[in-house]
Amino acid sequence: MVKLDLHYVDPRLVALYDLENSSRADTDFYLNLATELEARRILDLGCGTGVLAREFAGPGREVTGIDPAPAMLSFARQQPGAEQVRWIEGDSTSLGKPDADLLVMTGNVAQVFLDDTGWEATLRDIHAALRPGGHLAFESRNPAVRAWEHWNRAETFEEFDSPNGPMESWLDIVRVEPGRVLMEGYNIFKDTGEVLKVSSELRFRSFDEITASLEKTGFTVERVYGDWTRGPFTEKSRVMVFVARSG
Repeated sequence: MVKLDLHYVDPRLVALYDLENSSRADTDFYLNLATELEARRILDLGCGTGVLAREFAGPGREVTGIDPAPAMLSFARQQPGAEQVRWIEGDSTSLGKPDADLLVMTGNVAQVFLDDTGWEATLRDIHAALRPGGHLAFESRNPAVRAWEHWNRAETFEEFDSPNGPMESWLDIVRVEPGRVLMEGYNIFKDTGEVLKVSSELRFRSFDEITASLEKTGFTVERVYGDWTRGPFTEKSRVMVFVARSG
């Protein structure tokens, strides 16, 4: 089971999630992919606040957002267009019958599965939920780029207005081990002085490790991109965007 950190539990931090993750590049990539694949039944695993799930929704589509965090789903259900999406509190064991055309995991959800046993079990659940020939698409940070070396106060410090007043936030690294990074995020509510410290651990699997895990669980890797404009993946790419087909 994936451990939920405070970002996904505290309603004040949940309300900040979309402010802190406002880039359209990944959203547009997945929307275009769904159109290209003519996907009608779409699953968004780890849907969070449901931004992408709501954008997927429309005439002729059945969209389901699945997330283990009640606070995230509560926020998602209150947003415009939420009524067009089926929301499920759960994990990959809640995916249902094998008829989905496309399943996505966005926001680097793939990195929250710390051990290989849990990761492969999730991939098997996904495979079982897709129709034959259905697709899985997700991204993961490329460990070769060592992005965590820039996750420090000097390079991540931000000041911004939030629904709970002015705030400051930054990241610090606690520990780096082969394939794993433990970090702490600091969130300061300036009006009250309250500090919320969030500990998060991420798994950095290599291109070869992810490819092997997909093949082991019944997928064929069709494409791997190195950016959100479908550029080729290289060892210097910051992100690995996988598109795999269910056998």
